[in-house]
Amino acid sequence: MRFEIDVDGRTRIVTVVRTGATFAVTVDGKRRQVDAARITAHAMSLLVDTVSPHDTVIVPGRTAGEMTVTVDGAAVPVVVNGRRSRRRSDFADGGSGPQQLIAPMPGRIVRVLVKTGDVVEARQPLVVVEAMKMENELRAVRGGTVSEVHAHEGRSVDAGALLVTIQ
Repeated sequence: MRFEIDVDGRTRIVTVVRTGATFAVTVDGKRRQVDAARITAHAMSLLVDTVSPHDTVIVPGRTAGEMTVTVDGAAVPVVVNGRRSRRRSDFADGGSGPQQLIAPMPGRIVRVLVKTGDVVEARQPLVVVEAMKMENELRAVRGGTVSEVHAHEGRSVDAGALLVTIQ
């Protein structure tokens, strides 16, 4: 998954790819291997290149994408601008036709928040997927009626798996 993250007024390109039990994290073209272990709901221990452990705490901000990331005691305000690079097929665009919610990465379904026939609004949470030791809330791009639910709590999903269809 690719993110554009604003740190101290500078936009950084970050990609995260699961590589077995660890993650290949590339920041502005520089790759590091990271082993992440969750300590609390917002705290993780990161082992970077199997050499240096870093205690990391992530505290969500007031608006979506805002957070404060504290690494070894140094706090840095961060904004994830939401322009994650995905294949065009991952979400229907804002136009007409069915909207398909696709799993952005392999993971496990933690919660299914809708059922067939539910009317949903734009940005409404639909499914929560646990991936890379973090819970990801997947939302509707636009409003509509849920026509199909393929996600089932507790089941594993592959990247690209169809989770929900909205008409």
